[in-house]
Amino acid sequence: MADISEYPETLRDVMEMFEDIDEHGRAEILLDYSSRFQEVPSYIAQRPFPEDHRVQRCESEAYVFTEPNAEGGINFYFAVENPQGVSAKALAAILQESLMGEKAETIKAIPHDIVFRLFGKRISMGKGEGLLGMVALLKYFADLTQKEQKSE
Repeated sequence: MADISEYPETLRDVMEMFEDIDEHGRAEILLDYSSRFQEVPSYIAQRPFPEDHRVQRCESEAYVFTEPNAEGGINFYFAVENPQGVSAKALAAILQESLMGEKAETIKAIPHDIVFRLFGKRISMGKGEGLLGMVALLKYFADLTQKEQKSE
């Protein structure tokens, strides 16, 4: 696993909460984050969501959307279509609360092991792939948004 110092500064406090925590405590924190999930605003995207924003292999049918902000950073949003998608909602809330409005470089610097640090090593392969896909698609769209900002 990546050292916690490799995480963007704005995400480190959250990651520290998950260090050396038992499974019950982890589940409680993740459930709390999932209750704070904010659905993608309708001015960004409306149902039916475009397929090119859908996270592949995600059991929760998650979608990722980004937009540049006035400060040169990136705002990003998620939709989670599966009402039982608690893990996807928790990850979305953690990422939004920690990284919303940050520069693309910061978002793209999210270490690959974030899912396992947050959800534990016992996460199922299917759920893990979907959550990793959310992070990967967020990084991809952050990169595209950054390129669009530079071309303007």
